[in-house]
Amino acid sequence: MDIQLTLPLDHDGFLRRECPHCISQFKWHHGPANEEAEGQPVPASYYCPLCGQPAGMNSWWTQGQLEYAQGTIVPGAIREIRQGLQDAFKGSSSKHVRFDLKGSIDTPDVPASLTETDDMVIVASPCHSYEPVKVPENVSGPYHCLVCGQVFAV
Repeated sequence: MDIQLTLPLDHDGFLRRECPHCISQFKWHHGPANEEAEGQPVPASYYCPLCGQPAGMNSWWTQGQLEYAQGTIVPGAIREIRQGLQDAFKGSSSKHVRFDLKGSIDTPDVPASLTETDDMVIVASPCHSYEPVKVPENVSGPYHCLVCGQVFAV
């Protein structure tokens, strides 16, 4: 089963993220922001630019992104299960044994695609300026570098 999920970027190419520690939202640039960024290794973890706590790459989903992913994956999985059961029992009946699939599994509707607003302001740490982030306009810092967690002010 192959299900494609597309998460929207804002007009500057930033993806919304949510810190698993402080639950604050910010955005990081999706893909290399410049030539210098292309040559850098991908860190094992990132740091929240707002609270400075580290977490692994797959820890930064927003609740909306998780709900969208689940809402997109579940209908496809249910269709796969239903088809797999039908295929498994097709031709299995004999004069002594009969298989019959009865009932149905409700398949929920796939959710509408997510949209992304052009909110927040771009800040870049002095130590890893090739990894800019967007932070809420009403937060004045200090901020933490996404790559190393170093504190900086703007």
